[in-house]
Amino acid sequence: MEKKRDMDTNLQKYRAFLLAVECGSFTRAAERLHYSQSGVSRMIGDLEKEWQTALLERGRGGVKLTSEGRKLLPHIQRLCAAHEALQAEVDALAGLRSGLIRIGTFSSTATHWAPNIIRSFQCRYPGIEYELLLGDYGEIETWIDTGRVDCGFLRLPARLPLETIPLAEDPLLAVLPEDHPLARGETVSAAALCAEPFLLLEKGGRAEAADVFARCGVRPNVRFTTWDDYAILSMVESGLGVSILPKLILKRIPYRVAVRPLDVPASRTIGLALRSRAHAPEAVRRFLDYLSFRDAPPGGPASE
Repeated sequence: MEKKRDMDTNLQKYRAFLLAVECGSFTRAAERLHYSQSGVSRMIGDLEKEWQTALLERGRGGVKLTSEGRKLLPHIQRLCAAHEALQAEVDALAGLRSGLIRIGTFSSTATHWAPNIIRSFQCRYPGIEYELLLGDYGEIETWIDTGRVDCGFLRLPARLPLETIPLAEDPLLAVLPEDHPLARGETVSAAALCAEPFLLLEKGGRAEAADVFARCGVRPNVRFTTWDDYAILSMVESGLGVSILPKLILKRIPYRVAVRPLDVPASRTIGLALRSRAHAPEAVRRFLDYLSFRDAPPGGPASE
């Protein structure tokens, strides 16, 4: 405690010196600090006595730096700036002792990413609470735009003008019944999938598989469309058709299906989006910083 008081006292002396230099007067510096003129003069005199050097020249027109004071000025400026930055960080952390982060997410990120991300982030900020809203891409974008959630996981690029942070590339894979002839090969072509009844996963009017077929110039024989990942997997297991799904959806699934890479690799980009980082609550900004400095979220495609 004694050392802290000494440090605070010295910082006040440094600030008094900087203000005296800035104002060119002990009187005006004292007004800024809400001190007496004699108090400011005494603090700077203490520094000069401690350092055994004259920092300021006193005169009728005010004060100005000596050559020694000019040499020491940049060091004192950096010291005070560093302390202000430290104090700002401490104040921000104090504001994170409680708070709420509202996150929009789709099913696979909610299942495989969110628990690990939140668990790790909670180790740093245990007082933060979380609200997860499950939806499709379009719903999540709308929730972000209207302020229903602070941020959300999305397939990038977003359709609305949002700030985004790319997090990982999630490969797209062919999903087949276990005994399907196409499962015998190491890869599967988009053209071969078009010859089979196709089960299309579509989230918010956006289907990753549709992009694959368009790029290859072929049209699938779509028999069923849904936004439910597991409904697709259950129907593939039952032999009702084939599909293309992101790898993240296929982690730890209970369904007996065969999974093969596409002969022309494709992927979706998963990222986090929000309206404005600059206007986000402090807890949300820290959450974004935490994600930005990771190679990929725990359990994500890039970590496998």
